[in-house]
Amino acid sequence: MDLGTVALSDSTKEIVIIDQTKLPGEKRMLRLSSVEEFYNAIKRLEVRGAPAIGVFAGFAMYLCACKIEADDFDSFYAAFSKDRDYLESSRPTAVNLSWALGRMDRVAKDHKDEPIPSILEALKSESILIQKEDEEACKAIGENALTLLKPGFGLLTHCNAGALATSKYGTATAAMYLGHERGYDFHIYCDETRPLLQGARLTAYELASAGMDVTLECDNMVSALMASGKIDAVLVGCDRVAANGDTANKIGTSVVALTAKHYGIPFYVCGPMSTIDPSVKDGSMIPIEERDPDEVTSMWYERPMAPAGIKVFNPAFDVTDHSLISAIITETGVFYPPFSFGN
Repeated sequence: MDLGTVALSDSTKEIVIIDQTKLPGEKRMLRLSSVEEFYNAIKRLEVRGAPAIGVFAGFAMYLCACKIEADDFDSFYAAFSKDRDYLESSRPTAVNLSWALGRMDRVAKDHKDEPIPSILEALKSESILIQKEDEEACKAIGENALTLLKPGFGLLTHCNAGALATSKYGTATAAMYLGHERGYDFHIYCDETRPLLQGARLTAYELASAGMDVTLECDNMVSALMASGKIDAVLVGCDRVAANGDTANKIGTSVVALTAKHYGIPFYVCGPMSTIDPSVKDGSMIPIEERDPDEVTSMWYERPMAPAGIKVFNPAFDVTDHSLISAIITETGVFYPPFSFGN
């Protein structure tokens, strides 16, 4: 929890992040200051996790605004909007990106009649508030999730919805951190999570570093693991939740949900209210990001492990149907089926 995933350095006008592409082998800090660097950090997954991307986007828009040379609001806002649209195009699925960018945009417009320095101060305050709210939301998610768990439970999580993906505590892992602090002695299992291995590289790393009992397994071992009776509950994060409860999360989540349903294991989705997108009726309307084929064929190997030129299907996310979800856990409470997150 003390890794400091995303931080604003206002004195140097930089965002300081952990380069998550280098973990666990190297803890490398990046200092970013340009809109191009902000875009690339999101695109390359140097910063990742829906809540962390939202925090990063808030800081990015503040720092972009600081670089705008304008004497009037119209000129300022034209440049501000260009940077906002550019950053929003970096990744399409996680709603927290557009949510945070929209929030910063509203602050700029709400202060349009004030001098530019006053607008900048308002943007800075809002970006810091986004981070503070995220930390508070994650802890509340953990408290709410903990009411559904018992000491000694075996817990399965998929991908990384931990401290590295948020300001602190994580979403799906928040109850694990709090339970660890309180002596719950959870036995935690992490899916490897192809194709980017975020479960192995990030979740296993951060939870083991915190002193938790962690076991890593490949994604296609989940049925054997559940059949063994070692899993009492599944907790996953989310990148976008539709109005009907359909949930987009890292690819493979829907397989875990289907398997949990078969074995009668509760499947909990954990995320802040900002991840819920009531404008999206169901999961079929959620845009799914397609990633580079190299992530499957060669990224993790000394030499390519697939035939040259082979076609690759590599979506970054899939959608878990609401009928497979036992509850959606947010900072405001636990929502049970039937889900309805209308406007």
